[in-house]
Amino acid sequence: MKLELSRVVQGCRLGVLTGLGKSGQRSLEVPGCLLYTRCATVPHLTQDTLHTLRDLPSVTQVSVDSLAEHHEVLEEFKEGVRKFAGLHDTVLFCSLHDSANTSPTGHVTNKTVSVWGSGGRIELTVARFMAIQAAIQPDCYQSMADGETWQAGTSRKRVRKAVDRSLAHLDECLVLHQKTQELKQAEIFGVVEGGDILEERLRSARETAKRPVGGFVLDGFHSAAMDQDVRVQLIKVTSAELPQEKPRLVLGVGRPDEVISCVEAGVDLFESFFPFQVTERGCALSFNFTIDPDPETAGTSTPRVLEFNGEMPAVKKLNSNGDENAMPYEMNLKDKRYQDDFRPLVEGCSCYCCKKHMRAYVHHLLVTNELLGGVLLMLHNMAHYLGFFKALRDAIASDRLQDFKNRVLHCRVGD
Repeated sequence: MKLELSRVVQGCRLGVLTGLGKSGQRSLEVPGCLLYTRCATVPHLTQDTLHTLRDLPSVTQVSVDSLAEHHEVLEEFKEGVRKFAGLHDTVLFCSLHDSANTSPTGHVTNKTVSVWGSGGRIELTVARFMAIQAAIQPDCYQSMADGETWQAGTSRKRVRKAVDRSLAHLDECLVLHQKTQELKQAEIFGVVEGGDILEERLRSARETAKRPVGGFVLDGFHSAAMDQDVRVQLIKVTSAELPQEKPRLVLGVGRPDEVISCVEAGVDLFESFFPFQVTERGCALSFNFTIDPDPETAGTSTPRVLEFNGEMPAVKKLNSNGDENAMPYEMNLKDKRYQDDFRPLVEGCSCYCCKKHMRAYVHHLLVTNELLGGVLLMLHNMAHYLGFFKALRDAIASDRLQDFKNRVLHCRVGD
């Protein structure tokens, strides 16, 4: 696996992550996102339905917390979760936690971390963690780490201990990685911890970079955990300590404005849990990410994106934990105003939902709790989110990042 950068503009790294998968033939454009799943399935979508979407990420994310309960079954199956779940040809990345879930804290020790499955808490030693990885058979995975230092008010002593534990876990994981036949061709990502303490972030980054890892996971920067300005500054100084040729994946960041700020700070990869969270709220992504066409190229391609059709969407305000937010990126299709709105969710969107159905119908599905409502919304929200990342890459490539930011951020409440 190798990150080939084509340009770096205002801190943004544009390039291609090559050599992915066991064949080494797959690649992923950066900045980009992984394909989010729960128990190795994209929520609401079958594989055939999912693949009606264009330009899906080549890397699918699974998580230990959703698969740990199936460890014995996967061990007996012997062929990994890719075949077990009937996935199409994809590269698998395995994270420790599902960022769309909030888990209880306070269940870590010097030797163990805990994940939470449907049956409750599962305590993991490094040996058990690595046995689960061997059963999953991912192409890349993050090492076990103590990531419980994102809460406000975490003491310096606790943060230092988390960094020490995470480095010790990484060293143990690397030893077992070399001894595990099922992981011989896999890459391990080191986890950078440190909470909001600059010295510990730097120490974690420098020490992790000394280990033979394929990439880096930046943990503890979740949307609910940290002020955005603090997050950006910490990521900038942390990234400066990491090798340029290895990818950086940030966990827990998905909102468009936060994605842009993290890309400017040097992040390459993101999760894609955000469209799922929007879908679960009964909302549709509807923000505009189209840059006005360059006069020289106007008319040579169809606009990728999306106006508000002359109105502001019915916005559900979300807070930092995902329930209230001042960013009108979505329309709440449960709102009664859409019961007789016969337009597509977003004019010009080419997803199945927008081509075949109208807002009034999706509103009806949602208020009557029909399962099809979630399917159609998830299709649209994934298509919109992936289009946002493609437009972001195009903006960096064409030196129009500021225009792109203005377009995406112009609808911030209060602006």
